[in-house]
Amino acid sequence: MEFIKNGARIIQEKINSSGNCAVISGNYEIEETIIIPSNFHLVLENSHLRMADDTFCNMFRNEHCWDEGIFDENIVIEGRGNVVLDGGKYNGLSERNCLKDGKPDIHVNNILLFGKVNGFKITNLHVRNQRWWGLNFVFCRNGYIGNIDFCADDTYFDETGNLRHGLDFDNYEAIRVKNADGIDLRRGCRDIIIENITGFTEDDTVAITSLAWRIEDAIGDETLSTDICNIVVRNVMSSALCSNVRLLCQGGGKIYNVLVDGVFDTSKDSPHMNRGIYGVRIGDSHAYNNRQPSETEFYNITVRNVFSRARSGVIVCKPIGHHSIENVNVFDECDKAIEIVE
Repeated sequence: MEFIKNGARIIQEKINSSGNCAVISGNYEIEETIIIPSNFHLVLENSHLRMADDTFCNMFRNEHCWDEGIFDENIVIEGRGNVVLDGGKYNGLSERNCLKDGKPDIHVNNILLFGKVNGFKITNLHVRNQRWWGLNFVFCRNGYIGNIDFCADDTYFDETGNLRHGLDFDNYEAIRVKNADGIDLRRGCRDIIIENITGFTEDDTVAITSLAWRIEDAIGDETLSTDICNIVVRNVMSSALCSNVRLLCQGGGKIYNVLVDGVFDTSKDSPHMNRGIYGVRIGDSHAYNNRQPSETEFYNITVRNVFSRARSGVIVCKPIGHHSIENVNVFDECDKAIEIVE
């Protein structure tokens, strides 16, 4: 497949000169970040956008992501036909080596990074070879993410140095691209629907996580609520080593009013992986931040209609406030429908 060089500059020029809507078609190599302004509708039509080799940048970012106190509004990225957002060749940047030896922070490996966006819609995209989390949202509100298909990098080097495919518990340390989530909602995200998510992710397919971390500190400020609330996740049909859907609240943030309805494990006979660890993972016994949540910080969580062949269909790590787990179905040697960890 031939890719048009300097694709980001070509697309950016069209965005800058097209009023509030641009239609892009064709195959482009992306060598720098494409910036999306407020009140803009970007249509990608039968196109393949691939990150250029040795790049360290997002493919898409909203205009005022890093500007204190400024929200962008009403941004749409819509795929029509077959649209692929491709991380391309892995650049070697990871959570373990970022910010070392002159390397940038790991968030540059998000294919899409939205910070402080009020009103957005991301639809009908195939995300391939994400170099870390695919689509990352921080302090974003009133959004819809739908019909997104993932295929993460499943390659590793075996003991003889040969590059191979396939992810399992035994070779996890050898996997090149680690923590390759699909969709991440971070602190300050609220009033968002995520639905019809498919494919393979190396880590969590949908992760809703309230942690105090560098990117939250850089994008937010003391005037913004860090609560994650009023989130609906529907119809996640994926293969994922860690979990199909994950909820994690630690370090003083809050997560509440979350509905997860319809989680389907598709890892049986997957070409990318074997069995996953959890279908839905709520909380964690490991402390990522300085403390676990209280029952008044992590509550009103409803999970229903889960079909899993992972080690556990649903795991709940206390403490957690009011929650409801309904209709968990396990198959293919999964013998733990609901696991409770005190």
